[in-house]
Amino acid sequence: MDKVCWGVMSTAKIARENVIPGIKAAENAELVAVASRHLDRARQLATSAGIPTAHGSYDDLLTDPGVDAVYVPLPNHMHLEWTERAARAGKHVLCEKPLGLDAGEARQMVDTCQTEGVILLEAFMYQFHPQWQAVFDMVRSGRIGELRSVQSWFSYHNDDPSNIRNVAAWGGGALMDIGCYCIHLSRRLFGREPAGVAGRMKYDPDSGVDILTSATLDFGTGTAGFTVGTRIEPDQRVHIYGTEGRIEIDVPFNIPPDREAKVRVTTGRTSPADPHTEILTFAPVDHYALEVEAMGRAVLGGELPVQTGADSIANMLVVDSLAASDSGH
Repeated sequence: MDKVCWGVMSTAKIARENVIPGIKAAENAELVAVASRHLDRARQLATSAGIPTAHGSYDDLLTDPGVDAVYVPLPNHMHLEWTERAARAGKHVLCEKPLGLDAGEARQMVDTCQTEGVILLEAFMYQFHPQWQAVFDMVRSGRIGELRSVQSWFSYHNDDPSNIRNVAAWGGGALMDIGCYCIHLSRRLFGREPAGVAGRMKYDPDSGVDILTSATLDFGTGTAGFTVGTRIEPDQRVHIYGTEGRIEIDVPFNIPPDREAKVRVTTGRTSPADPHTEILTFAPVDHYALEVEAMGRAVLGGELPVQTGADSIANMLVVDSLAASDSGH
């Protein structure tokens, strides 16, 4: 087998607009099936996206012998059930972030996939982009000296009460949906787990989900701070500070596949009014396709996934700790 045959579990927007194009662009992947609880929706997407098979239930997708791996973009509260069912059906799983509703669910999913001998990858697509590979390498090599601070911002505006991100029982809220990215990149940059965390969250009085969350993670030799919001002007940025320089990423998370990426590296302890800044430019690339290819290499060649099960559990532990640390709810 030189390609992984993929099935997509649901017709969710992120599947339609991002991951399905990524699977189709990946060199070691073939998109063979899509499933929905409504067969007409599956057929409509299959026709528009050129997918050979449409299934009218998720179970039908899991019993499809032509499917090696499934992408699960279902609402957060459904990740545990369908990841476990996929694993028991012998399918590898690319599951949207966050992996579960809490670290306990994440651990259960990881354990089941390990028991069944299938690959489980949490879909933090941003980390596969060449701009982030370069940033991780620069921090690791000491390009900006010793890492002291990571500052992240991620926001969008969504006040639709029926949207899954605004339903508390389904794992909605800013921390779960986008705060997990800021936690993930901070842990990767520092290369260890935070010794302590503190967060404050502002909640929507009707839905009960957090709509503005700020947090600090203590990594001993430095700290990471972030703010995420879901009822605010859309923006995203990451600033990384070391003893000898700093790195700024223009569009850290959702860079379009047809847009160049830019990373600004300032070194030499120069004045902010006249910085010595180098601008690194990266050619357009589809980081969803790179994520699918990385998953494919793990499935086909036994390469260890960048995002291991232990790492996913650790990320959810920080999410849990931040939610528990808030005294304002």
